[in-house]
Amino acid sequence: MLRGSCACGHIKYEIHGELIEPVSYCHCWRCRKHSGSSFGTTADVNAEHLRFVTGETDLKFWESSPGIRRYFAGCCGSPIYKAGEGQHLGFRLGTLDDDPDVLVAAHYMIDAKAPWVRLTDQLPAEEGGEGPFDYLDQD
Repeated sequence: MLRGSCACGHIKYEIHGELIEPVSYCHCWRCRKHSGSSFGTTADVNAEHLRFVTGETDLKFWESSPGIRRYFAGCCGSPIYKAGEGQHLGFRLGTLDDDPDVLVAAHYMIDAKAPWVRLTDQLPAEEGGEGPFDYLDQD
């Protein structure tokens, strides 16, 4: 079991099952914006393995694209997971309080990476995504 929480500790959760790998750094603009960082660190979790201990009613979401909801803590803004129509949730590993004992395996959407980021590791890097600020030209 893995435990996690939001930044203020009001929302607490448990994952009763394994993370579904690969763990990845996603550089798309939505992950950058949602994480408030240069990329989002995620792994999938089977939805039935997620259990909230406290604060589930304080989860809020926004729909980032049709059918994709990104859930965050309404109390402090911590991003928790994204959900679509499938059984898997895209989980934000930065909210874990326990060591998941996994390593990051890849970079995704590197065409969208922030211009100040240099990929200096040896992880596989998947191209894709809009340029780092191309989303600003959309209405």
